[in-house]
This record gives sequence, C-alpha cells and structure tokens, in this order.
Amino acid sequence: MVLSTHIARVSDSLPLAQSVDDVQGPDLTQYKQQAKLIFRKLTPSSETRCSIDSGPMSLHYLVHPPPSDPSSVVYLTITEASYPRKLAFSYLDELAREFEMSYGRQILQRTLRPYAFVAFDTFMQRTKRLYADSRTAESTAGSHLDKLNEDLQDVQKIMTKNMEDLLWRGDSLDHMSTLSSSLRDESLKYRRAARKINVDAMIRKYAPIGALVLLFLFILYVKFG
Repeated sequence: MVLSTHIARVSDSLPLAQSVDDVQGPDLTQYKQQAKLIFRKLTPSSETRCSIDSGPMSLHYLVHPPPSDPSSVVYLTITEASYPRKLAFSYLDELAREFEMSYGRQILQRTLRPYAFVAFDTFMQRTKRLYADSRTAESTAGSHLDKLNEDLQDVQKIMTKNMEDLLWRGDSLDHMSTLSSSLRDESLKYRRAARKINVDAMIRKYAPIGALVLLFLFILYVKFG
C-alpha cells in the first residue's frame, strides 16, 4: 500500500508538500530520511522515473518536468516492497497532473517557504485512499494505467536501484544513464574499428592479386603498345 508521499523542488530540494501519514502504520522515519537523500542526489541528467528498493519498502519517484527544467518537481512515494510499481507510478502521475495545474506557476518563486503547499495534502489523502489496496486500485485506476502503459510501454523501462548503493557507495541517480551512454559510445567505437579491420583485411588479401594484374597489363602494354 501507499504509505507516505513527498513533493520537492528539484533545483534546491526544497520540500513543497508532504502527506500526513497514519501514525498506526510502520515506522517510516528512516525511509523519509532516504527520500531526502534521493532529493539531494537528483541531477539534470537523472532518470525521470525510478524505483529504489530498501528492504521491506520501496521508494518510487517521478520527476516532471524533466530534471533539466528549472521548474522541475519530484514526486516520491514510499510503499511496501510488494506494492505494484505500475500502481505506484499511476498514483504519482495523478499527483503530478493536479499539482502542476494547481501550483505550477508558483514553483519558480524564490520566496517559497518549506511546505508552502501543505494544503495539497487533501488531494493526496483522497488519491491515496484509492490506491491504499492494490486490488481496489487496479479496478479503479484502469484508465490511468492504460496511459502509463502507453508512456512506459514496458515496466522494465523504469530504472531500478538499491538503497544500499546510494547510502554506502554514493552512487548518483544518473549513474546508470551515464553508464548506458558510455556503453553506446564504446559500442560505436567498436563497430567503427571492426569496419576498419575488415577493410584492411580485404586490402591485404586482394592487394597482391591486384598488383599482379597491373603488372601483367603493364607488360602487355609495353610489349604490344
């Protein structure tokens, strides 16, 4: 189930809104600290959708507009690890649409104070109840899931990380994106090198034959020319 939700401005990690959580639920303190860590590690090249596994919990975040945009906002929810990722991102999509429609023009204000949009909790609580149970959410959020499937095409396209990587190795959230770009560059270099090797091999293979043909034609030219 959806346990806690946090919204922050990407450029400076300023918290904009946060859900009022059920005090009877699990202790979320450490996971809220992890959420703040994620906000600090976002960069302009970070993935826009990411699921981070953290023991019995998972943290899912959505960035909109993309991190490179000055008005970019990150929407993060903490769920049980068994909660379907598709539902988590459908929930975040709903929040992003409503938040941008309600407060989008105010995001760039430098005078914003922490939790300036605390009133948004009313919408978060109403939407959270729809997604509280995964079976209920799957039956009530069909249209949103269809749109999400169109956007993602495949749930595997959502980047996944492990919280231990962020805590102990200090990996940034754009590490996988950077690694992917490096692999593409290396692959391109390899293909170019392979083509050059093939051309060189053909030259070495047929150059002697070509030389003999030219020599034969030259002799014919000298003899009968």
